[in-house]
Amino acid sequence: MTLTRSLKLLFLLLFTTSLMACGFHPRGGSTLPTELKNVYLEGGSPALREQMFQQLRNAKSQLTPSLQTASIVVKLFNEQFQRRGVSLSERGKTNEYELVYRLEYEITTPKDEMLAARQPLEVRRDYYNDQQAILARDNEESVLRTEMTQQVVRTLLNQARFALEKSGK
Repeated sequence: MTLTRSLKLLFLLLFTTSLMACGFHPRGGSTLPTELKNVYLEGGSPALREQMFQQLRNAKSQLTPSLQTASIVVKLFNEQFQRRGVSLSERGKTNEYELVYRLEYEITTPKDEMLAARQPLEVRRDYYNDQQAILARDNEESVLRTEMTQQVVRTLLNQARFALEKSGK
């Protein structure tokens, strides 16, 4: 019995060590450099601002309400969601939709020094439009929009990290 327990404990220890060695981190558990501890977000929808707030909080950073207390500024332009039909049923109803989430962004210092020039960011998702389950379809689109917004925020934070490393700040 003691040998079995010791083997289980050894296996658990080896498994945990191998996960740490490969660089695995739970989603949302990342740490950000000091320069990203106070992010000022200019523009953006309430949904995007909420996701940015949550992801920064999870990384022990914050979305600052003032440009004066910011260490970096993320500016957002032309944010939009679009939905278009991709395929039709024999009755002429849409079977599949494509969601597209687009925006443009640039990253600057609080003194308006350019770290990353204005560039587009786009995320796409397809989903099946079940004609029999209307409530499930609406819920699926809502979940997809949330996931797409989370992905955009992760991308923006990664781009900000990269821009800081590239600039040497």
